[in-house]
Formats: sequence, C-alpha cells, structure tokens
Amino acid sequence: MIDQTVAVLGGTGAEGSGLALRWARAGLHVIVGSRELQRAQAAAGRLRAEAGPGTRIEGLANAEAAAAARLLVLTVPFAAQLPTIQGIRDHLAEGAILVDVTVPLATAVGGRATRMLGVWEGSAAEQAAAVVPRGVSVVAALHHLSAHHLADLAHPLDSDVLVCGDQREAKEKVRQLVEAIPGARYVDAGPLANARIVESMTALLIGLNIRYKAPGSAVRITGIEPRA
Repeated sequence: MIDQTVAVLGGTGAEGSGLALRWARAGLHVIVGSRELQRAQAAAGRLRAEAGPGTRIEGLANAEAAAAARLLVLTVPFAAQLPTIQGIRDHLAEGAILVDVTVPLATAVGGRATRMLGVWEGSAAEQAAAVVPRGVSVVAALHHLSAHHLADLAHPLDSDVLVCGDQREAKEKVRQLVEAIPGARYVDAGPLANARIVESMTALLIGLNIRYKAPGSAVRITGIEPRA
C-alpha cells in the first residue's frame, strides 16, 4: 500500500473518476476535485460505494483539493486546462507535483477527437509547466489509459504508461501511481518536451477505437525492460 494522498482535479469526469477509483482500491487517500463542491462530493460518494469499504475518497472544490495534496493529477479537457491551473495556482505548495493528463484535441474548438491542436509551448504539459508557480514540477502521464477499462474493477489493464518529465524525483513519485494500477507498466519516456509526441498518440488511439469499435485500445512498448 502506498501511503500517499493524491488529488484528482477534474475527478468527476470519466477519466478522473476511473483513476480515482483504481487508486482508492490500491490504498491511496484520494481527493476528487471539481469546480463545484457539490459535484465533487457527489462523485466521491459514488466512487466510495464502488471502491468498497475501507477506501478513502473525499470530494473538495479544486482549490481546496490542490491545497490538501502534494501530488495532483489534472484530468480536464484542454479548454479547461489553463482556467483550472489559474484557479489553483495560489494553492499549490512548493515541491508539489502536477501530473498533466491533458491532450489538446481539436474537440476544444468543435473539431474531431482524432485531430490535434497546435500548442505554442509544444504540448499541453509544457503549457502547464509555463504557468505553474516556481517550485512545482509538471509530469506528463496517463494519457492512454481507457476510462472505460479503468471504471471496470474486474478488468485488469494491459497498457504501458509513457511518462515525460524533467525532474527524476517527480517521475519516481508518478511511477508509484502507475504501478498502483494492476496491469499498468511505467515507462520513462524522457523529458517533458517529449509530451508533444505522447499526447498526440491519444488522437491515434481514439481513431483506432472508432475504426475497430473497441472500448479502449492501449499502448505496449516491446523489447525493453524498464529499470526497477
């Protein structure tokens, strides 16, 4: 069991709820964050019922959730990324780690989910890194885990998680989150600049899901043995 508190900002959505559910089952103290306190509390109650007795899940408004944890996971649509970060910016402690799951899909401007938007900084994660306070690390990860499969606790995942970041200690913290999910394997995908490649793979997977009518395709990197 990991003795860790993780705040999932945007935790009322499908991806955030699925991650919160898995981490709660792994023994983490999970805080579900939302713009609205009532929505966060309602989602936390539903997830507690699904996760089972003994799990620790609470709901807070995003700002309070950010203040209560040093490990935060941002699971909002691209259009909400900057407003959410701006809303929590003053509540982030020095040394906090923000795991950015944002993908700049064209749906943010009414386009297709199989298309990507250009981001001036290069990627959504690099955009986040440009606006968080000094002393807060940004790590890009968890983009390719299927919300459908995360929500099904009887379904073990079969996916690598490509993790990009510039601070080794921050990535090691994220490794613990990844390895707490059965069937997920941590893969160090290099510096944060590589997030632009990792994020774009999400649009490809969405296209594959549509083409093959799959509930959630995933990524496996063969021929490597990630360091222990």
